[in-house]
Amino acid sequence: MKILAFSDLHMARNRAEDVVAASDEADLVIGAGDYCNMRQGLDDAMAMLSGINAPLVLVPGNAESSGELAEAAPEGVHVLHGTGMTVDGLRLFGLGYGVPVTPFGEWSCDLTDPEAAELLDRCEGADILIAHSPPKGHGDLTSTGDAVGSVAVRDAIERLQPQFALCGHIHDSWGYRGAIGVTQIANLGPTVNWFEVTT
Repeated sequence: MKILAFSDLHMARNRAEDVVAASDEADLVIGAGDYCNMRQGLDDAMAMLSGINAPLVLVPGNAESSGELAEAAPEGVHVLHGTGMTVDGLRLFGLGYGVPVTPFGEWSCDLTDPEAAELLDRCEGADILIAHSPPKGHGDLTSTGDAVGSVAVRDAIERLQPQFALCGHIHDSWGYRGAIGVTQIANLGPTVNWFEVTT
């Protein structure tokens, strides 16, 4: 299965156009959060992605809540947050929000690591784990060199060993590729990222 994945569009129309254009070749499109900015403009952000005809699975970032995303998403789009689904035999599980809690203030949708762990514990198996926040120590370095990823996400990857763990959130680490065990980890960023997955 050919998968297109991205994160952190933050209302960038040119980036969204690139994703929509590339999606014609995708069997599945995955968005790993932060489509709008500070809880504003989500309807417009979803309109930018409306040209995607492949199955589209989204997790919320810290810039939009799961409820806001579910309400704004076009018909037929799947929103995952502490939930999973199967697409053509491919098991997906999603966890949105900033984990651990960010310093951005009241507008940011965040979870503590224990709260995130409680949601991730619902997952008994996945081929792809989609988390807005990266796992601690992987794709989570800020410009000051701080590793601000999630212990809960890392623990879930170690437990589940999906083929891929796709994330975003930490802009300074966009483009990161690494691994935990057999799991390939990617901090996506707002570009076209391709993955081939076997089911």
